[in-house]
Amino acid sequence: MTLEQLRIFVAVAEREHVTRAARDLNLTQSATSAAVAALEARHATKLFNRVGRRIELTEAGRLFLDEARAVLARAASAEAVLADLAGLKRGSLHLAASQTVANYWLPPFMHRFQTQYPGISMQLAIGNTEQVAASVRDGFSDLGFVEGEIDDPALAVTPAAEDEMVLVVGASHPWATRTSLAPTELTQTRWVLREPGSGTRAMFEEALEDFGIAPTELDVALELASNEAVRTAVIAGAGGTVMSRFVTEAAVAAGRLVQMPLALPKRRFLAIRHKERHLTRAQREFLALVDETSRNV
Repeated sequence: MTLEQLRIFVAVAEREHVTRAARDLNLTQSATSAAVAALEARHATKLFNRVGRRIELTEAGRLFLDEARAVLARAASAEAVLADLAGLKRGSLHLAASQTVANYWLPPFMHRFQTQYPGISMQLAIGNTEQVAASVRDGFSDLGFVEGEIDDPALAVTPAAEDEMVLVVGASHPWATRTSLAPTELTQTRWVLREPGSGTRAMFEEALEDFGIAPTELDVALELASNEAVRTAVIAGAGGTVMSRFVTEAAVAAGRLVQMPLALPKRRFLAIRHKERHLTRAQREFLALVDETSRNV
């Protein structure tokens, strides 16, 4: 049994289609079929049922799939260690980040790192804070960067940067000409907010509670799953919102949004990694780049 056979088996099992698996693996259909047939013949066990033009896993195939994935994951971990020893001449770095971080703060760091280490491939997955934490915990991402607090004993969390939250309304909003705003007035307008689970939403709700306002007291007109959608809705007059200055500053400068004079607590961008997984040299260097830049700001 070889790693290549396992890799082919997993690809076929996940797609339930030999031709698609062969195409995605850049192999011929005959080579793909032969690898699966060799596994079945060597162990006298049927891994797939051929039903018409499609295939499906047998019970043995389903049990074997979990083990095959585990072996491939361990092999990938071993390869990561070897790549680490190669002096960053090759390897990969899988990042995950929440939306504000991914869209406005993280890309310049990725560009600088890629310029310095062109042999390291980089991928970035985007989700809300909870999704990023799950991605790092489950091993799909090496490092995560979020703006929401994380409470997970499996994850190591360190501050990465500081962010300023601002309250903004559209240029046609009744508050747009105001020179002052009291926290008690926050219940007197409609709101456009990110979805529950986002760091931005959680931070705003914590600020409301500090002002003595229950989040349920707000008139929430829209809950949207991206910063850009929230910003566009607020510009259109759907209500007010609280967002990162990174997201709002261009629209404020253009006069499409108006920043209200209300002091809000600052928040931290956080770097997260799994406590028990090997920290590769690529991961260490990327975290060092972020830390050095943030300290010099």
